[in-house]
Amino acid sequence: MTHIKTSNQPFPTSGPLAIPMTNDYLFRALLQQNNHVLKGLICSLLRLSTEEIRTVEITNPIELGTSFTDKSFILDVRVILNDLVIINLELQVINQHNWVERSLSYLCRSFDHLQAGRNYLDARPVVQIGLLNYTLFSEHPEFYATYQLLNVKNHSLYSDKLRLSVLDLTQINLATEEDRYHQLDCWAGFFKATTWEEVNMLALKNESIKEAAGTVYQLTQEERIRMECEAREDYYRTQQDIQYLIDRQTAENEALIQKAKALLDERNILTDQNNTLADEINALTDENNSLASQNNALADENNSLASQNNALADENSSLASQNNALADEVKELTGKLSKLQHLLESQGLDLSEL
Repeated sequence: MTHIKTSNQPFPTSGPLAIPMTNDYLFRALLQQNNHVLKGLICSLLRLSTEEIRTVEITNPIELGTSFTDKSFILDVRVILNDLVIINLELQVINQHNWVERSLSYLCRSFDHLQAGRNYLDARPVVQIGLLNYTLFSEHPEFYATYQLLNVKNHSLYSDKLRLSVLDLTQINLATEEDRYHQLDCWAGFFKATTWEEVNMLALKNESIKEAAGTVYQLTQEERIRMECEAREDYYRTQQDIQYLIDRQTAENEALIQKAKALLDERNILTDQNNTLADEINALTDENNSLASQNNALADENNSLASQNNALADENSSLASQNNALADEVKELTGKLSKLQHLLESQGLDLSEL
């Protein structure tokens, strides 16, 4: 592979970039064409000094300018660092919602490289690094995140031979002091740049970015490479259109699901209300039945009292008849006494003296 030096390579000072730096074909071409840029990027990503990197080599180079289909284009850049560490670099522009599984697959596939008869201790460290143009975990946004196998209780490291890192190009404002010290914010700004003015500002801060700018300019002047980059841009647009349609359909489906849930909740509320009303009606019915039973008992009691009243009335009538009979007897006896008195008086006798 031929590496070119571009420290003095001129590039424009203003105007739009012909190809966005988020173009994964241009990303691969840049790292493959300029080994110094590759070293500079890896130094920042792995927090290494330039002295700590002896060699860095891409093990899956492509023939630049050769046409690729969407399926045959190799997205990840596989690198061997210091003849020991395996590094997978990948720039992903469109969120395909599979990065977690994809990165784990690449990581494990790269780690499982022992040849028959080799000792497990000979397994090489593997680092999977994704430069993503979207936020992987929206609930936990982070500019540069690193993941390793840890004990879930005490957080002790299980092994330092597996590592996953994610550089979120959309969250440069969240860069930490350490990120800025290693100029990761500059690299992210470079990949997000759309104008030569932005690139020139960054080139003043970082020599590797200055070289990268020269290499990018040279690469995009080559027609075959520019055409492949443009083909990737067309692919992005198609994928974005598809993703837009999927997102819109998903949003519409989600809206329908939420509406259905709302209707279901409303139906459940109405069902609960109906059940409550039914319980109230049953309670009122039981109360009415109880009142009816009480009314029947009172009616029976009234009937009993009426019967007693009738009996008393009959008894009163009988007593009245007896009183009348006695009155008649008293009247008859009074008449007889009166006659007797007249008779005695006619004979010169006084009844009171008898």
